[in-house]
Amino acid sequence: MTRAELINEIKTKKTFLCVGLDPDISKIPSFLLDEDDPIFEFNRQIIDATAPYCVAFKPNTAFYEAYGLSGMASLEKTVKYIKHEYPNHFLIADAKRGDIGNTSTMYAKAFFNRLHADAITIAPYMGSDSVKPFLEFDGKWAIVLALTSNEGAKDFQLDEGKNEPLYKHVLKTSSQWGTPDNMMYVVGATKAGMFEEIRAIVPEHFLLVPGVGAQGGDLDEVCKYGLIKNDIGLLINSSRAIIYASNKEDFANAAAIEAKKLADEMSEYCR
Repeated sequence: MTRAELINEIKTKKTFLCVGLDPDISKIPSFLLDEDDPIFEFNRQIIDATAPYCVAFKPNTAFYEAYGLSGMASLEKTVKYIKHEYPNHFLIADAKRGDIGNTSTMYAKAFFNRLHADAITIAPYMGSDSVKPFLEFDGKWAIVLALTSNEGAKDFQLDEGKNEPLYKHVLKTSSQWGTPDNMMYVVGATKAGMFEEIRAIVPEHFLLVPGVGAQGGDLDEVCKYGLIKNDIGLLINSSRAIIYASNKEDFANAAAIEAKKLADEMSEYCR
């Protein structure tokens, strides 16, 4: 999916919500455990319920890898379902890969050519040769971890060893490798006060923003400092607050209600 296509979807639907598909067998409604593939059935119902209110889905691959081959089969079925039923939705493989050139190329082929994801999250710690191979695929995106919302982010990302926090160095350096047409950044919503400084470094790149919802991030604060006037430039991800809104038979409807609530708030910024 191109940048223009993504922006068109956002403006048409008046939402920039991304729904995280992080299925946990211990949390999904117990009646689904009787299904041949509980993970896929859970995802399918969540996808159908929330698709009208979002422009992207983001399966976190750890929640599938944990169940071995059957979990990966569920992931593949989930992706195929999205691509067939909702082809205009942006699909992010949240895999956080990052290795040297040859390995990165194979990761890229796995997620872009095999799984047919539109984007993949990348850890840039090993430098340019851990990111550039992902930028060589037309219509695909590398989403580079910059400033995350977890408590441990302070261990490295906020360290000022070079007279500036490491995350700023990551943004300045990596933005030279790709363009706003094939590179995004992960910036946690719980660091909303830093969005103004981040936009000064990467004014045109899309930002994938986790942390709104269960982690306590504030949508208005993120939009105040992170929004790009004409292009929006944000994908706000919510996972647990939506997909686990209920663990009963109404779970899909409850997810739709939460997704619509966020989408309605976002519509104010899409005028």
